[in-house]
Amino acid sequence: MTVWIATVAWGVGSVLWAELVRDLYHTLAHIFPPLYRLHVWHHRVFRPDLTPASDKIYRDAHWRNDVPEALVMLSFGIGLWAVAHFCMPQQQWVTLVGCVYTLGFLGSAIARGAGITGADELTDLTHQPGPFTAPPSRWMVNRTYHWRHHFDNQNAYFCGTFTFVDKLMGTAFSLKGKTVAVTGASGTLGRSLLQQLHGAGAKIIALTSGNQPITLTHQGEALEVKTITWKVGAESELADVLEKADILILNHGINPHGDRTPEAISLSYEVNTFSSLRLLNLFFTTVRTNQDIARKEVWVNTSEAEVSPAFSPLYELTKRAIGELVTLRRLDAPCVVRKLILGPFKSNLNPIGVLSADWVAGQIIKQAKSDARNIIVTINPLTFVAFPLKEFFVSWYFKLFSRKAVSDISGMESQAVVNTPK
Repeated sequence: MTVWIATVAWGVGSVLWAELVRDLYHTLAHIFPPLYRLHVWHHRVFRPDLTPASDKIYRDAHWRNDVPEALVMLSFGIGLWAVAHFCMPQQQWVTLVGCVYTLGFLGSAIARGAGITGADELTDLTHQPGPFTAPPSRWMVNRTYHWRHHFDNQNAYFCGTFTFVDKLMGTAFSLKGKTVAVTGASGTLGRSLLQQLHGAGAKIIALTSGNQPITLTHQGEALEVKTITWKVGAESELADVLEKADILILNHGINPHGDRTPEAISLSYEVNTFSSLRLLNLFFTTVRTNQDIARKEVWVNTSEAEVSPAFSPLYELTKRAIGELVTLRRLDAPCVVRKLILGPFKSNLNPIGVLSADWVAGQIIKQAKSDARNIIVTINPLTFVAFPLKEFFVSWYFKLFSRKAVSDISGMESQAVVNTPK
């Protein structure tokens, strides 16, 4: 049994090693000028709809980028075999699985470079044109994920098959140049998020119920943020803003503390649950093109109250309600939906919070760059276990006992056209 486990480990490890070399080579090709002069041909090939600019450039790009990349992978694969030859001689031959795996990349690159008919359709799957059928994948690179490398940010999204290296490097998601609208922007966390988003290169829009424009401090100088005033119940008036936004962060809410009057119940559900749900659904209607599917996202602050007491019953009930609704809606969502599961940070809503809002906002941005779909920031270690388990079982419960909605994406297939990136 031990021998079999070791054999499988070396075989699988050799394939993962090949992918690791591939991803690091790609990353280095964007840093090291001699390699970039070869790699840039790959970026010259495709239009935003992923059709090649010309057959000649398409073929040349494979000779200049894909073939050298595969040869480097093969060289390191042989190096791994040499290490196994001395360290684990009985498993040395199974490490050649990675070399065989790499030969598949090399052969397909040569076939595409030679212009063999059908080679591109069979082997160049992440560059196939046509409507996107899913948002960017979390663990495996799909067409939508790779499109972002070409047309969202060429200094991110480096991975070719698995997204693990991007997650480790914080390049699995980029905020640079994206327009981000934040509700509850005048609150403690709202301001901290705006500050962090601006620092990450995003274009920020503050959505607030207040009447005063929001101002931040950047490098010792006042920075006036584009501020839009809105009221709960008038979500439809934000349609034009959401149309232009790449990311909507739903962060507004109230905490009635111990109040349990009928008025408090109605107001809590209206603000914490139904208002966010209306904005979520409205934002989904703006996801129409391939570019929208690749770039647009919704982040929802559902709070740690989804799985643990907040010592404010109505706050817990309303936050759990929006949390469950988000879990249900994102089963068929046309774009990425992230949950923000936040512990007790100090704010006007929670003056006894123990975490700094600036630190919490920084952690949110850090985890988003690693493409965490459930962003957990708390001091309670139980939440890191309880929430994923709860989310897994509730999600499957909804899948099994609810009908799949008519996919927003499938409904867009006939009209999905990639526009010029913003």
